[in-house]
Amino acid sequence: MTDALNIPRIANLLADPARAAMLWTLIDGTTRPAGELAFAANVSAQSASAHLAKLVEGGLLASEPQGRHRYFRIASPEAAHLIESLASFGASIRPRTPPPPPLARTMPRQFLHARTCYDHLAGEMAIEVLNAMLKNGWLIAQEHEFHATPLGLKKFAAMGIDVTQASAGRRVFARGCVDLTQRRAHLSGALGASLLDFYVREGWIVRALRSRIVSITPKGQLGFKRTLGISL
Repeated sequence: MTDALNIPRIANLLADPARAAMLWTLIDGTTRPAGELAFAANVSAQSASAHLAKLVEGGLLASEPQGRHRYFRIASPEAAHLIESLASFGASIRPRTPPPPPLARTMPRQFLHARTCYDHLAGEMAIEVLNAMLKNGWLIAQEHEFHATPLGLKKFAAMGIDVTQASAGRRVFARGCVDLTQRRAHLSGALGASLLDFYVREGWIVRALRSRIVSITPKGQLGFKRTLGISL
């Protein structure tokens, strides 16, 4: 039964430090060339090519040609959720050796405050947004997932987000994703991705170049205050 679930195969793909480093480099949803991933994993180009081929074959990465080079990205939201969940679980378990400094002590302040997690927001900002949506009655929690209320449907529609369409696909509509640095949930799923698209499209946030960090613009500060009553 275990073999049928492919757990050993997937676990073997994730167990290699170089492959794990490559996957984590791509967790912000970017598409990167093999050479950059080799540098991130501190391996040779030849070794990186072999690792990337295994990750593509295993369904964790997708590749596409651009000129003479191949670029790689996380294959699916499900793959990204798996990687983020494993990283979050790894940060929460008690190690047998003396623990390293908490993640919050080793990461830039901007990274802790607001960043992307594959195709949705993470960090303190994202946690505040989810809490505000729950408090204001846009969403209701049901175990690890969230559902839009009638008020939420109106609010999301005003933002150009079609909740019916977002709920129709194979992807979970709205799920709590435990934040790697804050140890509390932010919003993932189809709704989380749609909200990130809205924030970027409307100029509420700006992505940093080649980084997961995002910055809240003055327009965004006003927008979050007006719609959710929060100051970020």
